[in-house]
Amino acid sequence: MDQLTAHLDRGWDLVSRGDFAGALVSARKGLEIDGESPEAHNLIGYIHAAEGNADEALDHYRQAIDLDETFVEAMLNAAEILIHPMGDFPGALAMVEDAIELMEEDEELADAMLLKVDVLLHLGERDAAAQVVRALPEGPFDNGNLEFLIGRAKLEVGDIEGAEGHLAAAIEREPEHPDAHYYRGLLFEQKGDVRGATVSFLQTREIDLHVGPPPWSMPVDQFEKKVQAAIMRLPRELRGVLDGALVVVGDVPGAEVVADGVDPRLGVLLDAVDAEPPRAERVFIYQHNVERSASGMDGIEDELAASLERELAAAFPAMRADAKPDGEWK
Repeated sequence: MDQLTAHLDRGWDLVSRGDFAGALVSARKGLEIDGESPEAHNLIGYIHAAEGNADEALDHYRQAIDLDETFVEAMLNAAEILIHPMGDFPGALAMVEDAIELMEEDEELADAMLLKVDVLLHLGERDAAAQVVRALPEGPFDNGNLEFLIGRAKLEVGDIEGAEGHLAAAIEREPEHPDAHYYRGLLFEQKGDVRGATVSFLQTREIDLHVGPPPWSMPVDQFEKKVQAAIMRLPRELRGVLDGALVVVGDVPGAEVVADGVDPRLGVLLDAVDAEPPRAERVFIYQHNVERSASGMDGIEDELAASLERELAAAFPAMRADAKPDGEWK
């Protein structure tokens, strides 16, 4: 094994253990040996993505692709960043379609097609997404996570029957797969199986707590400052609903509220009071869930503001959610 390969292998091994700082050292040593190694750039991009640094990740993925125009792994990694958190769906679609043209093996092709489904759904092209889902390779696949991804894709295009078997298979192969349990809960909800949904959501909550926050998670006192900043960004009328409310920061919703039907991955929950003018008595902010949706420190405040607006609209439907920042209604 040459020196470059040894550094890259060690880097990926450290990534699998969650040691991103150590992995970055190994990746950079590989880049010192060969500054034009696409594999080294791809690894550095992956580390930055895991740490929530989307711009840096995309820059290294693009360098990897410039160095090797057939590097489909870097293309798919770049597409994931373009989808979330960047929201550049046309760019992601172009990247995925370029990758699909280069693929021959079913497992790689399925990965790329599933990303294409994700992009098309974000673009509102549900029929096109369903067509891609129907064209997915049959498998079987060595990668068990594909069972989950295919199940999720089928559920999102309305194929509940087709989704159920794949989600069950994903959980059988990996019992602690939090996303598989979560989407199985959504599936049970759509089928009207309240008990099945509740059990799945409680399992999701427990696994999410065990997995813990992302490596870039901020201390609670810093997160609370982001909460206050997000509240101040709300239109005046919406801020008024929160005046005097007790703001409580936790990890995820409690088991008792999940059992009562609250989404275990909800970011914000209001305890509303029936009063005129409307007001909230307590605001629960779930840091792990907000961070999961934000996918990086830079997106925390935006995600908090959006979650607060959504929850206020749900709790007080009579209030317009399209207020201008100065508090005037459109």
